[in-house]
Amino acid sequence: MQRILLVTGLLGAGKSTALRVLEDLGWETIDNFPIRLFDRLVDPAEAPASDIRAPLAIGFDARTRGFDPRRIIEQVKALAERTDLELTTLFLDCSGRELERRYNETRRRHPLAADMPVSSGIAAERELLEPLRRWADMMIDTTEFSTNELQQAMRERFERPGGSEMTVTVSSFGFARGMPPVADLVFDMRFLDNPHWVDELRPLTGRDEAVGRHIEKDPAFGDAFTRIRDLSLMLLPRYRAQGKAYVHIAFGCTGGRHRSVFTAERMAAALHDAGFSPTLLHRNLGSRAADLLEESRA
Repeated sequence: MQRILLVTGLLGAGKSTALRVLEDLGWETIDNFPIRLFDRLVDPAEAPASDIRAPLAIGFDARTRGFDPRRIIEQVKALAERTDLELTTLFLDCSGRELERRYNETRRRHPLAADMPVSSGIAAERELLEPLRRWADMMIDTTEFSTNELQQAMRERFERPGGSEMTVTVSSFGFARGMPPVADLVFDMRFLDNPHWVDELRPLTGRDEAVGRHIEKDPAFGDAFTRIRDLSLMLLPRYRAQGKAYVHIAFGCTGGRHRSVFTAERMAAALHDAGFSPTLLHRNLGSRAADLLEESRA
């Protein structure tokens, strides 16, 4: 069965934001689609052979060519009788005062206002859309919403259970070769005692038990790691609630072979135990050139 969501509402109420969220959630989205072509879009003859189809979100508003709320309602009522379609209509509403503020802030002209005040255009549009507003299956009033809050509201209503999983990456790197270009949380582990200065540990890496034991003996490691782990576990669910698709936690030391590698390994294990599925990357592990740089740095 093809799931279709019609997204409409007052101009400036957040339709574009709503459609972007749906796209992030795996929906196919079409904005400002000519309503007169709607029947052709959902024609069974044009449907793929597979029964597995991505849900489809179609955005339209008072600017859309051929826009007639009553005709749209009649058209959708007829389509709703089909057993192969699941049709839902979402209406985005907003107070006139807030819409005026948004238009004044962006210095955009309301399409229905022409040479009149923006309030006149909003009033005319509200009257035009009233049949759709009364008929819609769902309504979200965005008057008090920031863009971020509207995004959260859309995710709460339309995210599939278990879907849109956040990708977590834990990495190690060496400051001697520069910071990672994209990382959300970066922790500098150079405050720990450096195994590089222990002859028998120098050729090893943070994956070797001997190096791990050496780092764990540093009195600062235990408390620091616990705090970083707890901070990460506190932040990750909040990042996910904000709709963040990727989170990168990076640990750095001088050469990127000992302290950062060991800590990244420990963090990945801790996140796995907490129910996450982190990807573990070691950017500079095995980089022989880092040894030369480490000779002159702590």
